[in-house]
Amino acid sequence: MSEPSTETLPTIAVTGATGRLGGRVARRLAARGVPQKLLVRSPERAPQLPGAVVVRGGYADREAVREALTGIHTVLMVSASESGDRLAQHQAFVDAAVEAGVRHLVYVSFYGAAPDATFTLARDHFHTEQHIRAAGLAYTFLRDNFYAEFVPDLVGEDGVIRGPAGQGRAAFVAQDDIADAAAAVLSGPQDHVGATYDLTGPESLTLDEAAAILSEQLGRTVTYRPETVEEAYASRASYGAPPWQVDAWVSTYTAIASGELDGVGDAVPRLTGHPATPLARVVRDAGR
Repeated sequence: MSEPSTETLPTIAVTGATGRLGGRVARRLAARGVPQKLLVRSPERAPQLPGAVVVRGGYADREAVREALTGIHTVLMVSASESGDRLAQHQAFVDAAVEAGVRHLVYVSFYGAAPDATFTLARDHFHTEQHIRAAGLAYTFLRDNFYAEFVPDLVGEDGVIRGPAGQGRAAFVAQDDIADAAAAVLSGPQDHVGATYDLTGPESLTLDEAAAILSEQLGRTVTYRPETVEEAYASRASYGAPPWQVDAWVSTYTAIASGELDGVGDAVPRLTGHPATPLARVVRDAGR
């Protein structure tokens, strides 16, 4: 059996390919005929795609990551699942990527990432970005607003969205748009070195407006009922979640209230060549 040509060996790796976003990106690269390595924790769950090589490696498994990324030039780093040690996992992965000789990290970050961001998880994204910069790697940061697909999950069984978002706005972005943007960057990474892209939907919505869209698309009444911060913590106390997770849940809404998720950018149309997808279409398509 002959060895594969070096021209067909992948120089791009995609993490999180068993998830909704990483899987979307991997499928787009495969459709473009781009060879890729899929770095996943559970290889048996990885998509079977032409030109894709599946390798095992969790973010915190430095040795496995270093081995998997040897020979890889560019990596799409989808942020790890939410956990109390996510930042440490990210830092370990970045360090292993450096040791493997990776040149360029395309990191899926968060809109408004900052050390004092209201949304607590946006702070982890900021510190991950800083670690990538300090590592000396070429980088591209994709700062996503809240996922549009996430909005229906805010609705309780009684059809009510509850949270301390006030009349703040968020520019919810479709995961398909993020994947299109990421695939465009990965297909010509040298053109995006040092860039930070704010990925948003085409409109910035209050939760009242989002509820009206959900009502129309889902065929049932959805309303938004503002809570105080104290009410929000009290209403979520029964879930028995760790404090960091409850803080993240509540600050999802307070970040909207603060105005930190407001603002429509042009990065999605610029990178993808098509308009950003409105929330109504995301919800409608999900119901098909």
